[in-house]
Amino acid sequence: MLAILRKEFNSFLNSPVAYVVMGVFLVATGLFVWVFPDSSVLDYGFADLQTLFNMAPWIFLFLIPALTMRTFAEEKKAGTIELLLTRPLTDGQIIGGKYLACLLLALLALLPTLLYYYSVYQLGNPPGNIDSAATVGSYLGLGLLAAVFSAIGIFASAITRDQIIAFLVAVVGCFLVYSGFDSLASVFDGAPAYYIGQLGIAAHYRDISKGLIDSRDLLYFLSLIAGLLLATRLVLQSRNW
Repeated sequence: MLAILRKEFNSFLNSPVAYVVMGVFLVATGLFVWVFPDSSVLDYGFADLQTLFNMAPWIFLFLIPALTMRTFAEEKKAGTIELLLTRPLTDGQIIGGKYLACLLLALLALLPTLLYYYSVYQLGNPPGNIDSAATVGSYLGLGLLAAVFSAIGIFASAITRDQIIAFLVAVVGCFLVYSGFDSLASVFDGAPAYYIGQLGIAAHYRDISKGLIDSRDLLYFLSLIAGLLLATRLVLQSRNW
């Protein structure tokens, strides 16, 4: 699995895809956090990074599928998937290596945003007047969100040989899981609205972003990731049916 991880990660770094994705993410979040007057921290007057954590999921919704769309679809189109599957590797190792490479690159894009935290920390009055617990929770939530989106993207790439179709399926899947259940919950009232909302990512992401790290939220994310990776494994195993 580590060999697949290194191969995939190096192939990303040797192509412009990784740098375009990271550049677009940083430019987009930077504009929303520091430049656009409706969302700028400087105009908002409060020392927090809520703008970053509100906008990053929507940017990830498009950028992570752009990373994952080639993982299996390109192998199928080039005819190298059969060669890969005949290597002394299990399906789980292949999926795990490709999945971790995409997730690692997404997390790498998040790393420079720590400069935003440092800047807001220093700009606070007095310096350090920022809710660090909520910030740590929000970064954890973004990491888990990136993990789910990567799993959706890997699954979408496994079911087709066309990268564009894989991208579109992943974007729609990420949107439905992140925002679809919230939209559906708004149609109902009371308990049904609550339980429908809990099926989506947004409710759990909001809870973690408050700095309240609940085992139920972690279990939700981990179960969703495991389910998607298992579905990807079933897709690959279908070649033997």
